[in-house]
Amino acid sequence: MSARIIDGKAIAARIRDRTARRVSDLRKEGITVRLDAIMVGNPEAGTIYARSQEASCNEVGIRYHFHALPADSTDQQLRDFVQGLNRDPQVTGVLLNLPLPDSVDAAALQYAIDPYKDVEGVNPANIGMLFYDCPIIAPCTARAVMEVLKETGRDPRGLHAVVVGQSVIAGRPTTLFLLQQMATVTACHCETRNLQAHTQSADLLIVAAGVPHLIGRKHVKPGSVVIDVGINRVPGPGGRTRIVGDVRFDEVAPIAGAITPVPGGVGPITVAILLQSAVEAARKQGGTRRVID
Repeated sequence: MSARIIDGKAIAARIRDRTARRVSDLRKEGITVRLDAIMVGNPEAGTIYARSQEASCNEVGIRYHFHALPADSTDQQLRDFVQGLNRDPQVTGVLLNLPLPDSVDAAALQYAIDPYKDVEGVNPANIGMLFYDCPIIAPCTARAVMEVLKETGRDPRGLHAVVVGQSVIAGRPTTLFLLQQMATVTACHCETRNLQAHTQSADLLIVAAGVPHLIGRKHVKPGSVVIDVGINRVPGPGGRTRIVGDVRFDEVAPIAGAITPVPGGVGPITVAILLQSAVEAARKQGGTRRVID
């Protein structure tokens, strides 16, 4: 048996095409989609992020504004800046680039973003509404996982899904999505005993632990769907780093039914979903302003 390799770039391209059409449709209705990105400190990385994000936005017709704020900005100054974006009717989406300086309360800053402008879906209001299956905007990475699952054609209803890793932006939202689609879900994390015993029985195995090559052949049930969310930098030849996933692809691909590569799997889909979320944010706001004070 050899796994079907899920082409994340192809899925992302289809999402971007659909997003571009929606941006055009909204423009005809007099609605301009605009995404404002914030970077606190780290100007070198910020420049790289800005160029990449701007290029992605330009591709689908989204207006992009980048704000580089000083590393020594206080929590109050940052919250005030975010509130200014919340109140600006021309801003339809706000993106907070990570990591933030240690001195910044990241959770408080994310909470300050208007849930209707929270394109990443990480505001506690959006995370909380996910429990009721009605978030304004859902977390992008978890949505990307569900796009992969849709691509496989595998109906999660009644299947045993194992989610390894329970972060608030990937593992936990994915667990909730799967429960809502009537899968039987096992949530694994760093304190799980005998991880292999859980993963070996999974029809759907989603790995989002952030641990390079955590999952090998012995962990995987033959014919299962394996979705690797991990993006890890490890030493490579010549002193350079390379990107690997949480799954040992070469070991698992020969026995899985379907598998995502890293890079080229969930990553590009997540970026495309972010753009899609920016469009959804603009559409849902309409003429109503929602501001968190």
